[in-house]
Amino acid sequence: MNRASLPVASVQDTLSVLSDIVIPTVAKGPIIRRPKIVALTEALDLDTRAVRRMQRLRDTYGPGPLMLRVPGQPRALILDPEHVHRVLAGSPEPFTTASFEKRAALSHFEPKGALITRGPARPDRRRFNEEVLDHESPMHRLSAQLLAVVAEEADELLKTVRRRRYALEWDTFFAAWFRLVRRVVFGDGARDDTKLTDMIFKLRADGNWAFLKPKNKGLRKRFFRRMHRYLERAEPGSLAHVMAHTYATKQTAPDHQVPQWLFAFDPAGMTTFRSLALLASFPEQAERARQEVRESPPLPVLPFLRATVLESLRLWPTTPMVLRQSTRETQWEEGVMPAETGVLIYAPFFHRDETRLPYAHRFAPEVWLEHGFSQPWPLIPFSQGPAICPGRHLVLLLTSNMLAHLITGREVWLRPLNRLGVPGPLPGTLNNYDLRFELSR
Repeated sequence: MNRASLPVASVQDTLSVLSDIVIPTVAKGPIIRRPKIVALTEALDLDTRAVRRMQRLRDTYGPGPLMLRVPGQPRALILDPEHVHRVLAGSPEPFTTASFEKRAALSHFEPKGALITRGPARPDRRRFNEEVLDHESPMHRLSAQLLAVVAEEADELLKTVRRRRYALEWDTFFAAWFRLVRRVVFGDGARDDTKLTDMIFKLRADGNWAFLKPKNKGLRKRFFRRMHRYLERAEPGSLAHVMAHTYATKQTAPDHQVPQWLFAFDPAGMTTFRSLALLASFPEQAERARQEVRESPPLPVLPFLRATVLESLRLWPTTPMVLRQSTRETQWEEGVMPAETGVLIYAPFFHRDETRLPYAHRFAPEVWLEHGFSQPWPLIPFSQGPAICPGRHLVLLLTSNMLAHLITGREVWLRPLNRLGVPGPLPGTLNNYDLRFELSR
């Protein structure tokens, strides 16, 4: 065994990783976004700056992994695409998803969630998520009911848009999106229960501070009590109904898996809005999407619109920092990584590296039509490997069909028209909170 140490970043380069990559990403909000910081990140083009920093580190230190000079727990930055595949294929052993930072943040609202579980309970909790969310199937078992919900909420949204002189902005879309989410997860009875989702938003905001802020156990208890009313009702046509008919053991903690789904549907809404911006900026692609909708069966898979959503996630990943933690000492080409090392994969570097990807800064849905999730290069919008997001197909089902309803039979214009800078390179950050659309009559 090669007992040599992995390359170690200089103090200056470690500080540059913190200042250019870690701090801006954390400041935007790892658990729930801070709109003002997202706007500032876009204005200063900080995500592009972070990718440039990663490129310089790779050119300086080689494939790595690169150990950072930070006190406390050892930290490693992944620089090589094959190492991304290795780490993600090695989850949960020897690279657990239950990293120190993730446990500190997510325990504010889901202390028994599968993502932050180690030990014998984890496989059972993961299994429960996979079964309820139909993680291997592009079409969930409730597709007919769920797509009816999408259609109804899209129609209501479009009625609101008409009353507002055919203008569509984030707040209007987001309210409609979470009415849809509450119906999908809990049933029609939860459609207008904004208090429920306001509670989880507040708990997630506390999670942004991880271990720096005490846990609001009172609010968490009230949230779970309110959520249990819907889970016990198990309304047919909802995920709650599927949960009620899915095997659970004493250690499954089914209710603790639900907050993660609500968490995931938030960035799914952001991605849908950004995808709409892409289609509004590329008329030929939008027409291709409309044709796909016209030619699809009643329960459509919509591969092109799903590819559009995946492209939005490649261009502007909603989980830019993919975190793992080594459970034991691991051997690499350049040396040994210690046990309990925090491993950081900065997804935008691999998604937007124009020195390796000819399509890095353009809208390229064909990449997903060709390879799907089995990308030879590490494009990881839903992570990868055994810990890949179990709800990825459900998210794509809902987002693609919401887009289908918004673009079918009408034109959509992004205001201002050059918001994405087309035909130039697409921006490194896209602030979904200030996107504005005009829809044709």
